Amino acid sequence: MATTTRPTRVAAPVRPATRPPNRMRAWATRAPLLPALIFMIVVTQLPFVATLVISFFDWNALYPDDRHFTGFGNYSEVLSTPELRRSVWTTVLLTVTVVLVSLVLGLILALLLNRRFRGRAAVRTMLIAPFLLVPIASALLWKHVLFNPEYGLFNGVLHWIGGDGAVQPDWISEMPLVAVEASLIWQWTPFMTLILLAGLQSRDSELIEAARMDGANEWQVFVHITLPHMRRYIELSVLLGAIYIVQNFDAVYTITSGGLGTANLPYTIYQTFYQAHENGVASAAGVLVVIGSLVLATFALRVVSSLFRAEVSR
Repeated sequence: MATTTRPTRVAAPVRPATRPPNRMRAWATRAPLLPALIFMIVVTQLPFVATLVISFFDWNALYPDDRHFTGFGNYSEVLSTPELRRSVWTTVLLTVTVVLVSLVLGLILALLLNRRFRGRAAVRTMLIAPFLLVPIASALLWKHVLFNPEYGLFNGVLHWIGGDGAVQPDWISEMPLVAVEASLIWQWTPFMTLILLAGLQSRDSELIEAARMDGANEWQVFVHITLPHMRRYIELSVLLGAIYIVQNFDAVYTITSGGLGTANLPYTIYQTFYQAHENGVASAAGVLVVIGSLVLATFALRVVSSLFRAEVSR
């Protein structure tokens, strides 16, 4: 009779016991970041929490003992007071105009700087210079060197062209909002140019060469290849520019002092807090600005993360 042998079982390998995570090593790795984190919380978050708390109180600094909780009354006042509503509209108009014009000019300059020509490095440096200036210095430059009706460059050019009979306009008095917008456009166009130039230089050169070999001209390459590729960079430029310009205070304060219908929301907050001493209303307006900036920043971070994912997937 044939005997059947039972199959021998192979013992499963003994897995080594997993070592518990070294918490001390993890804390030692994170410890150098703690001072910066604490500093950021103290400098940014605690003042915002204090502003948020004050925004719920009817609080005038001239009458410190006569303050009481008002809930969302300050927020409704911000949204219903004509001066504050006008400042919100001015902020929107100023932001949209500056962002769109800066974006178009930045795209044109980026397309020019993407070409090879002699002295391109020097031209890039000169174009970036306005963005590196201190904002209040840029506003003072436009107010006194360019816009001044007596010795400004613009009226000097008009006098040189038209002689003694040339019109010498008072630029700030006659077109105050345009004067503020021109100063901000001059300052923020280089920022748009840098972002868009980075997008142009990340295009697939082989795809462009293939399109040209198939008979596509420069306009067709720009419309069907360059613009779709630049969509995320354009979105990033718009979002970042809007975040900064919504919060702009220097140009309005320096050029017009908020007069002649140029007071945006940050300047109105300044007036409400330091001149009217209405701490509660000013805090409520400031909270609304922060919330709007956070919404824009959230979209900007999404665009940045999508750009990084696109670059990693190549």
